[in-house]
Amino acid sequence: MVVAPSPVTGNVPLVTRLLTRWPQIAERMLAAGLGATPPAADLPDGHFTAEVLPTIYACGRAVLQAIGEQREFTRAEVAAFVVPVAERHAEDRFPLATLIEAIHGSAQSVLAEAAALATPEEKDELVTVGSRLLDLLMHINLTVVDTYTEVEQSIYNAEREARRELCTALLRGLPADELAARADTPLTDRYTVLAIHLRPDRQSTPAADLLARRRIRVLHRTLDALTNGTALVAFDGSAGIALLPNHSEVSVADAARYADLATDLTAQFGTPVFLAECRAVARPGLPEAAEQAAEVATLARLLDRPAGRYHLDDLLLEYQLTRPGPARDRLAQRIAPLLRNPHLLEALEAHLQFGSDRKAASARLHVHPNTFSYRLRRIAELTGIDPGEPGNSRMLAAALTIHRLYPAADIA
Repeated sequence: MVVAPSPVTGNVPLVTRLLTRWPQIAERMLAAGLGATPPAADLPDGHFTAEVLPTIYACGRAVLQAIGEQREFTRAEVAAFVVPVAERHAEDRFPLATLIEAIHGSAQSVLAEAAALATPEEKDELVTVGSRLLDLLMHINLTVVDTYTEVEQSIYNAEREARRELCTALLRGLPADELAARADTPLTDRYTVLAIHLRPDRQSTPAADLLARRRIRVLHRTLDALTNGTALVAFDGSAGIALLPNHSEVSVADAARYADLATDLTAQFGTPVFLAECRAVARPGLPEAAEQAAEVATLARLLDRPAGRYHLDDLLLEYQLTRPGPARDRLAQRIAPLLRNPHLLEALEAHLQFGSDRKAASARLHVHPNTFSYRLRRIAELTGIDPGEPGNSRMLAAALTIHRLYPAADIA
């Protein structure tokens, strides 16, 4: 990394100048490390900003201050900054080799920054800074390796896996007493069933796998904070079910916390999160409730509803329309003639959205109102159903909903 030297003012020490520029240097360190090391470099922009950048900033600042005070920065001090971040990476099963490579990329970038700032007269100070930064690099590497080993050998992973198995058993209606004992998690009579759905990743790649594991870890930690560590979760990074024990009636405060959950997870995941909730479900009813909640969450996602928390009542009509049967298939066939004319499907969607306001509907499609009216007439000709009739609009809206959810059902 080549960094243009900045002008030196007076006799300000090199360490002080580095501290002055440290916020910007920390950002460049992250970009040169995790931001440039595959497969981490393929993750979405900002993936590491919230969890890693504050540590780089705080740890680096503390080290530079120690150098300026001519005192040792101990491994224990390093661990206080590094261990929490390393634990999260280890829980995500982030490849250790990738992390070490990224750490060295960051170290190279900060050494380049120091060299660019130093004047020829500051050779000795530059050597001191470089030596202390190499000591820091050694401490970081040893701390990261030790942390990874501890996480892999810790009871935490075994407990989380035991709770996942317990959740799966409850969702299948299987005996769960032995699994509950192994997970050290007492069973309750009732649970809030929470389906969690994200838009699925298009393909499995190393970066997508890393992203999914991070989401699993974030979801576990978020739900544990809400339930005092009693949530049971079966989640693969894009879809899953959580069981939140109901030790008493769900309070207004509990409901409010869960109401904010979709917003919180959407922000942390960087993608819309759709939740569907069934409250206070008796243990024997968990399999059916989980299936229903998963369908409601899927409906909200496929129908392009905003991210948020949904209940069956929010999508009652759409849910009923998706029930298998001859009526559903016949409804889907009503718009089959439009499938080879995407512009007519778009016109139908605009008509259903804006109703009699053809000016707004045509503006949405960027066409003249006369063109929009012509397309509605073509819809009537091809389907035999005039969308201008209120009753027909309801039928076409139902058929369009089925088309969105079950495209294959439209093909005769």
